[in-house]
Amino acid sequence: MESDLLPIGRFAALSRLSVKQLRHYDELGLLVPAHVDAASGYRYYRRAQARQALSIGLLRSLDVPLPVVAAVLSGAPGALDDVRAEHEAELVRRRSALAALERVMVEGLPATPVRVVAEPARSVAVVREVAAGAADVSRATSAAVARVLREVPPTGPPELIGLFPVELDDAFEVRVALVVGRGPSERHPSGRNASGRNASGWEASGREAEPLPGGEFACATHVGPYDQIPLTAHALLAWCAERGHPLRGPIREVYVSDPATTEPDRLVTHLMIPLEERP
Repeated sequence: MESDLLPIGRFAALSRLSVKQLRHYDELGLLVPAHVDAASGYRYYRRAQARQALSIGLLRSLDVPLPVVAAVLSGAPGALDDVRAEHEAELVRRRSALAALERVMVEGLPATPVRVVAEPARSVAVVREVAAGAADVSRATSAAVARVLREVPPTGPPELIGLFPVELDDAFEVRVALVVGRGPSERHPSGRNASGRNASGWEASGREAEPLPGGEFACATHVGPYDQIPLTAHALLAWCAERGHPLRGPIREVYVSDPATTEPDRLVTHLMIPLEERP
């Protein structure tokens, strides 16, 4: 046997990996022993393999998945790009959670006033986007807003409504509706006059507008960043639960403010849950 071969125990200590990890990496083909004794099955490694073993340990400490570790070790260009993007998204989520936590610490648990409002039926242009879990809602909603505004360029302030399921599963559909028509006497909750100014643009795209039902809704107004909307949603859901109203969706988010010209702390969003007769 070659003199520079080390048994798995000594190599594990040298590379700061456990024997179990080394066996697992061998099974994956990520770090294959230099020699395996045919009779005993013992694994042996060369000292020169310690650099690769330590590199695996470093990448795993940075939460790099094993398939990506293999790509990095093989020299694949851009192998870490997706991991970096995921870390950035997680950082954004953590900062959002921290901001919400600080708001609860200052203001207490959400107790936003809730009122019952009557909403008219509308004709809407709808685009759909799949969210991969609750943490992906912001991205999916932003993507849907961008798509509907791209497909139906508004001639004035757009009237946008987000539509979300009550239960947020591992994957679910986010819908964003752009109002393209309703009665001329009706008014948007923000106070703007309603119109069908976007209808022609949607029809020109070869797609039909969809009906958005009206009716009575429990409504709470959220003032602040979009990523803190769940705080107001908590108050709205609690109000419905206390009064025995079944929670049926979709939950609506009516975007009153233009985020391009409004500070995040001043954004106004109406949250609405459709009401029905209590059982």
